[in-house]
Parts: sequence; C-alpha cells; structure tokens
Amino acid sequence: MTRRNRTRAIRTAQYGVLLIVVLVFALAADWGELRRAFFDVEVAKKQFPDVITTALVNTVVYTVLGFVFGLALGLLLALMRLSQVLPYRWLAIAYIEFFRGVPALLVFIALGYGVPVAFQVSINQYVTVMLALGLVGAAYMAETIRAGIQAVPKGQTEAARSLGMSPTWAMISIVIPQAFRIVLPPLANELILLTKDSSLVYLLGLSLDQYELAKFGRDALNQHRSLTPILIAGLFYLAITLPLGHLVRRLEARTAKAR
Repeated sequence: MTRRNRTRAIRTAQYGVLLIVVLVFALAADWGELRRAFFDVEVAKKQFPDVITTALVNTVVYTVLGFVFGLALGLLLALMRLSQVLPYRWLAIAYIEFFRGVPALLVFIALGYGVPVAFQVSINQYVTVMLALGLVGAAYMAETIRAGIQAVPKGQTEAARSLGMSPTWAMISIVIPQAFRIVLPPLANELILLTKDSSLVYLLGLSLDQYELAKFGRDALNQHRSLTPILIAGLFYLAITLPLGHLVRRLEARTAKAR
C-alpha cells in the first residue's frame, strides 16, 4: 500500500469512528430530557427582552470600559518598560508580573470588597468593573504593545530625528501608530478575553439593572431549574466573540499580506 493510500485509509477509519460515536450518542440520548433541560421554549421566552436590553448591553459596556482603561494603562506601562529610567522599568516590570500572576477573580474581590472596607469608601459598580478588568488586561496589553513598538524598524525613529523631531514626538507620531497596526490582532484577542472575564462581575453583588450575561443566566437557572438560560447566555457570548474572532483573522491576514 502506498503512502497516499495509507493516509486515505487512516482518514476513512477516523471518519468511520466519528460517525459511529455520533450514531451511538444519537441512539442512546434521551432527546425528550435534553430538550426539556436545554431547549425549553417557555423558559427561553421568559428571558427576553431582558437578556438583550440588560444583560447583553451591560456585558458590552463592562468590556468596553475595561478595554479602554486597560489599553491606556497598557500603553503607559509599555513606554515605562522601554524607558531608560530604571525606576520606571522596575515599576512596569513589577506591575506586569504581579497582575499576570494574580487571578482576575482575586482582583475583583479586592476591588469589590477589600478596598471599600479598608479605606471606608464606596466605589461605583461600573468603576469597580472598569478597574478590575482594566488592571488585569493592562498587564497583558503592555507586553503586546511593547513588542509592537520594538518591531517598528529603528530607521523610522532615526529618520524622524533627522527631520528635527524630538524623541517624544517621534514616538507619538511615528512609532506608536505603526506599532498599533502591528499589534491589532493580539489586542482584538485581548478584547475577547475581557469579554469572557466580564462574567466575574457576578462576585460584586449586582442589582437587577446591572446584571451581565453570566449572572443573568445563573439567576434564571436557579429560578427555572433549566439549563436553557445558560445556553441562551452562551449564545449571546458567541454573538460577541465570534465576530471579534473573525476580525482577528482578517487583521492577521492583512498584517501578513502587508509584510
């Protein structure tokens, strides 16, 4: 048997095994019970329109707030990480290593409960979410932006300096815009991760008008004893992340083509 025939036979066998597994599952499954647990139409109807007008909208708002804050802080940290001033570099490295090593769950708990108790202050819920998501996201985005800045050819900076630009203005007007074009795909991936991390907001004890998708689905699950609300919440997460994933692939293809 030739190599091509062996490869074809192995692939056919794999397809056959997959087909058998699917058939066994289809024959053994209790479709009535599955429909009741995951696809209860009456329970699904009760989730609308609140799952869109409240949960989906809040998820998007939380994600955008965290991403914008994290991006601004990440850019600052990246510049500090590349600075010639040693204390700036040390501070940036310490921040990045700390927040990349600490679970986002602990950051939410610290900002939601620890800081208000320790300093006797009341922090707005949206500000808490923005800080929690942004502080964690900034640590990852800082390294991404730093890599993008270092990927810009040094000749760009030298050409800007030869035209009389200051180092600061050359960085702002020449280097950073090119770096962001390079790092757009990984930044879009970070946006997807922040979308999913926004599900940790449930730890903060939200009011009904502050529910996001995960909290909304969890409460509806407890109320109706059906997994249908969780399935609906997952579908709406996919409605956010799948277009972002497609955008990442388009950006990666465009970046590869430009190179």
